[in-house]
Amino acid sequence: MSTSTVTNLQTKKHFEILDGLRGLAALAVVVFHFMEWVYTDPSKNFIGHGFLAVDFFFCLSGFVIGYAYDDRIAKIGILEFFKSRIIRLHPLVIAGSVLGLLAFLFDPFGGHPELYSTGKIVLAFICSLLMIPLPVIADRGFNLFSFNAPSWSLFWEYIANIVYALVLYRLKRSFLLLLTVISAVALCLVCYRSNNLLGGWSGPTFWDGSARISYSFLAGLLIYRSNWIIKNKVGFSGLAILLFLAFISPFSKWNWLSEPLIVLFYFPLLVALGAGAMLTPGLKKLCIFSGKISYPLYMTHYAALWMFGNYYTSHKPGTMQLTIIIVTALVLLVGLAYGVMVLYDIPLRKYLNNKRIKAAENLKRS
Repeated sequence: MSTSTVTNLQTKKHFEILDGLRGLAALAVVVFHFMEWVYTDPSKNFIGHGFLAVDFFFCLSGFVIGYAYDDRIAKIGILEFFKSRIIRLHPLVIAGSVLGLLAFLFDPFGGHPELYSTGKIVLAFICSLLMIPLPVIADRGFNLFSFNAPSWSLFWEYIANIVYALVLYRLKRSFLLLLTVISAVALCLVCYRSNNLLGGWSGPTFWDGSARISYSFLAGLLIYRSNWIIKNKVGFSGLAILLFLAFISPFSKWNWLSEPLIVLFYFPLLVALGAGAMLTPGLKKLCIFSGKISYPLYMTHYAALWMFGNYYTSHKPGTMQLTIIIVTALVLLVGLAYGVMVLYDIPLRKYLNNKRIKAAENLKRS
């Protein structure tokens, strides 16, 4: 693998509007997680469909992976592809797990770590670090990853990357289209059975995650392979509004129909529009920052959610106090994500990528 190949992997052009939409989706997930503590009935939650942001992430991921690697994975090799993905994704998996463990052990508002043996806690933490699903901690809702619930989607992201490297990048478009249609049917069946697409994060709903990643990742990849990029002048602001409308769509008995329509057609359309939209210079920096902060925010926010949940359950704050708490928490969580990104994630990824470059140079000399 050449030095230029490694460098190109890091510098290939991004779609800034898609980066901006990714950031908006990450913020929607955080708000949804706060509000689901307040409104256990999702039909009363103003952002009751915020969890669909994960399906949007999956669709974006398929598009971006195809764009970044379809024309080069054969040159760099599968091993280097896996290295690049691990370097990109795993530092924040570790950070989220550490923050989640600390919140579990030292939550000032509740939690019961004393109910679990040291061995069980250590095992759950190791599994969280290594992305091995282990839904055994009751005080963490039997999440697949006890100390960082959002890691469930990263688990499926890893699976999708493995399947892409081993199979999908070789497939002709006709076979990719067939797989996408089959996955769409599976997604509809999952939604019809449960009346929503909220599953995937826990032991009982584990395989729902497979249906969610399968369709959306394949759809994103298909959009790229088919060049279904729609040139338009909607702009970032217009697309941001359109995306947010999906998250605040009503949660009702018709979810079995409305949610598949959003995931099967609406999100791929937004990706196609986002890839072809014009970005005004004034919003470029916002979109770039939004894209950069999205993954750190997604992977570091949930430790605070358990503390908020325990506080809300025990103190029952009023509406005004609750509003102040959530708004303040959102600002602080973005600040935390930025700090983790700048002080930990970026330096670590730079160090690891530099080691890859040096290894490639040494291999070339030998």
